[in-house]
Amino acid sequence: MAEHKLELVLITGMSGSGKSIALHALEDAGYYCVDNLPPPLLLDFIALQSGEQSGRVAIAMDVRSAKGLPLIPGQLDKLRAKGIGIKTLFLDATTDTLVRRYSETRRKHPLSQADTLPGDERRALADAIELERSLLADMRAQSYVIDSSMIRAAQLQGYVKSLITAPEAQLTLVFQSFSFKRGVPSDADFVFDVRMLPNPHYEAHLRVLTGRDAPVAEFLRAQPEVVLMEQQISSFLDGWMGALVLDHRSYVTVAIGCTGGQHRSVYLVEQLARHFAPHWVTLKRHRELQSDSESDFSA
Repeated sequence: MAEHKLELVLITGMSGSGKSIALHALEDAGYYCVDNLPPPLLLDFIALQSGEQSGRVAIAMDVRSAKGLPLIPGQLDKLRAKGIGIKTLFLDATTDTLVRRYSETRRKHPLSQADTLPGDERRALADAIELERSLLADMRAQSYVIDSSMIRAAQLQGYVKSLITAPEAQLTLVFQSFSFKRGVPSDADFVFDVRMLPNPHYEAHLRVLTGRDAPVAEFLRAQPEVVLMEQQISSFLDGWMGALVLDHRSYVTVAIGCTGGQHRSVYLVEQLARHFAPHWVTLKRHRELQSDSESDFSA
């Protein structure tokens, strides 16, 4: 296996959070993809793939193989020891979002039992989701997490592709803008609230623009409070990056939120990413710029 170094992307996460969408994105990127591989077969499957030409494999595992989940951390350690490059991706979503997706598609959750409470399908589904969340907690803690609650399928595909194309690094910084009106991303390690800053939304000529447009950037750059906020966030992260590396973090997600997720948070994400890019592998996300209130996910 060491003679044919492989790249393995392991996808896991909550049922209905978009694992199939992520797998399709990787397939489009040239990965050999397998859905629902039983964990006991992982080592043997990778041994077979070590002789193939592609060298890039993506595997989805979830609670459909719940009994084998405890095997995965040890198996991944063995693969890393043999020179296999591994990225683990965990897709998550809020319980309310997952309940809605299952209700829309009328599909049964894989942990649903035949003897659920009669006449109370929502409660039975919510119980199954929380059980799944507890079973996958260890995998989530060791993975790069994407919260798909407020994003569309195309955005999720873009997030996955940016992850796999990012250079190998000891730690990757992910900056994400968001709107507090639509909820705080559950995948954030740090959240900064910038709603107290001057708002370009109240300037008629800036309202239809975003924080990536030059007129908005010029407006915000001229505000002392914005400059101070940027400096303080940068200083905080600069001061703690060393400790985060020592804590064996692979990814750190920094979420910047404002009221609508269009101007202030977007601008600061762009500035912070530019500041840290020379020193760390850095990714950017703008949740609200392409999102929509209607979901195009299926459970």
